Formats: sequence, C-alpha cells, structure tokens
Amino acid sequence: MPVPDGTVEAVSVSATHTMTKPNQPSVRLIVGRGVEGDAHMGVTVKHRSRVRRDPTEPNLRQVHLIHGELVDELREAGINVKAGEMGENVMTRGVDLLSLPLGTRLHLGDEAVVEVTGLRNPCAQLDGIQPGLMAAVIGKDRDGQPVFKAGVMSIVLSGGDVRPGDGIRVELPAGVHKELQAV
Repeated sequence: MPVPDGTVEAVSVSATHTMTKPNQPSVRLIVGRGVEGDAHMGVTVKHRSRVRRDPTEPNLRQVHLIHGELVDELREAGINVKAGEMGENVMTRGVDLLSLPLGTRLHLGDEAVVEVTGLRNPCAQLDGIQPGLMAAVIGKDRDGQPVFKAGVMSIVLSGGDVRPGDGIRVELPAGVHKELQAV
C-alpha cells in the first residue's frame, strides 16, 4: 500500500447555506455530486451567487478542501478559526493544496477520490467569522497580484466515506501542468 502524502484532519457538512459547517465523525462523498447532506451537493452549481448568475453551470465546487497549515498561519497572525468554520468539507494536513496543478486527484481514505478544479475565491462572509479573516486569506505574489489561500475546490470521481485520520494520496495529472485559478 502506498505511503500517504498527508492526512485528513477534520470533515464537515452543513445542510444549509451557512459559512460554518459542523465537524462530523465521517462524511460520505457521492460521485459527481459532492458531500452527502451538504447544501452545496449537486451536479449543477449550488453556491447562491453562482446560481443567480447561471443555475445550469456545472458544479466544480462539490467538495471544498482547506489545508490545516492555513489555520496555523492564521493563529500566528492572531486569528483563531477552527475546522469547518471557513466552510470547508475536508481539512487536510501535509499536502500543499495551493501548489497542486489543475486536475490533480486526491485519494481520501480507502475509496474516495476527488479531482481538484481550482482555488476557492474567498468571500466577505469570512469577515463575519472574525473581522480581517478575508484579508488574511488573500496574499500577494511577487508581482502584487492576489493569491487566494482559502483552499481548493474539487469534484467527486469516486465515492466513499472520509474520516479524520484517513490518509491522502496525491496523484498528479499527466502532461503539462496548469496552475489553479479561482472557480
């Protein structure tokens, strides 16, 4: 069995469109739909602002993953957030999510596989959790361009249950790697 590249630190789900998602002992990923019982589950987009724009748009944001290292970074900056508070479904540890190329597959536990579709673009609702949180998750690159640090979005390729402590194996896409953009 391959050695995991990282681990699942927490899993979260909310049936309503709230920013914070309560932590769970496990979540079930459903192929082509997302996290069972989550308000953002579906074949077409479920984020309210995107539904208003085009409700037929494919849902490239079925599963939101955030790296636990971001929580550490925020804590050092005086911002205390817990797993699930930024709306993520899966908090990871040990995988540099933001540097993954488009199309990377993440094997979560024994069965589930998600494909990374892009970066999560932070929204002003983050400041409702703690003032300054949105600004804290937007960095700048060498050219002064914004860098979104609030995790990645993905679609479900293989379903299954995901639990804290599960291993994560990274499978990079073949060919030329494309940098992640906000979705």
